[in-house]
Amino acid sequence: MAPRRRRATTITDVAKLAGVSIATASKALNGRGQVRPETLQRVLRAAEELSYQPNALAQSLISGRTRTVGLLTGDSVGRFGIPVLLGAEDAFGTGEMAVLLCDARGDSIREQHYIRTLSARRVDGIIVVGESTDPRPSISRDLPVPVVYAYAPSADPDDVSFVPDDVGGARIAVQHLVTAGRRRIAHIAGSPHYRAAQDRAAGTLEALAEAGLELAGGEVLFGAWSQRWGRQAAEIALAAEPGIDAVVCGSDQIAAGFVEAVRERGRRVPDDIAVIGYDNWEVLSAETRPPLTTVDMNLEVLGRTAAQYLFAAIGGRAASGVHRMPCSLVIRDSTVRR
Repeated sequence: MAPRRRRATTITDVAKLAGVSIATASKALNGRGQVRPETLQRVLRAAEELSYQPNALAQSLISGRTRTVGLLTGDSVGRFGIPVLLGAEDAFGTGEMAVLLCDARGDSIREQHYIRTLSARRVDGIIVVGESTDPRPSISRDLPVPVVYAYAPSADPDDVSFVPDDVGGARIAVQHLVTAGRRRIAHIAGSPHYRAAQDRAAGTLEALAEAGLELAGGEVLFGAWSQRWGRQAAEIALAAEPGIDAVVCGSDQIAAGFVEAVRERGRRVPDDIAVIGYDNWEVLSAETRPPLTTVDMNLEVLGRTAAQYLFAAIGGRAASGVHRMPCSLVIRDSTVRR
């Protein structure tokens, strides 16, 4: 004969053990109304003794909240979106919030479908994760719940957005090279149509100017976010100024291509030329020969911070504006002589 299934503890059981009415127990456990401190303690002790787990549906009916949030992403590749999502989900798990993940795959029609779906599920808030740092259209005005934007900022200044500080990230890359004694520093960027490429170029030029240095080669080399462009750019940069002793690249892919090209020309990295990448995409940056020094955008931290802000916004503590999150430098062998 199978053992009898244990009955789940109810709020009635808690009230009976604490010696209070069901209404008083409910107020104490849900933080509603005035309950005397000694009564509150009795109810909490009874709930702990009985291992009472509140009914999620009942709680949502009482509070008007579902303790569910939406994560809406448009990053079909996932290289940048996934770390942000992992950080956000980590924070939501700590806050005991259920998460509904929707991947719009860069399709505006699919995104609208998911917005309607999340609204129908009565989520308490939404984090929108972009696929680049370019501003994206706002969805906030059509929704009755808080919306936070992560990685890609909202085009509406009244929204709140969390983005990596790409200007600051490039600045710390240049400062590292200058401290290491490099003086003829070039910059090889990605596509000029991306905000990230423009911000990283701006940070590079600012840091060089502060150090009293000019950009090696005289101009930023914009191209594609690819190893092929890194190889091509190495040829262009070395032809323009053969004495280059360092380069800040706009991505790890560009940096890996640059390292390949200069090695084929007999230049040693980092002895002859120090190379810095960007993104800390470890599947590439840690495996390049030599491993790449690179700027890490700390995307998991960015995602956690966006989620923590959403908690505050759900609680009525809203604000607006773009928050630029600091990047860090991961130092590896491509800039440090052994």
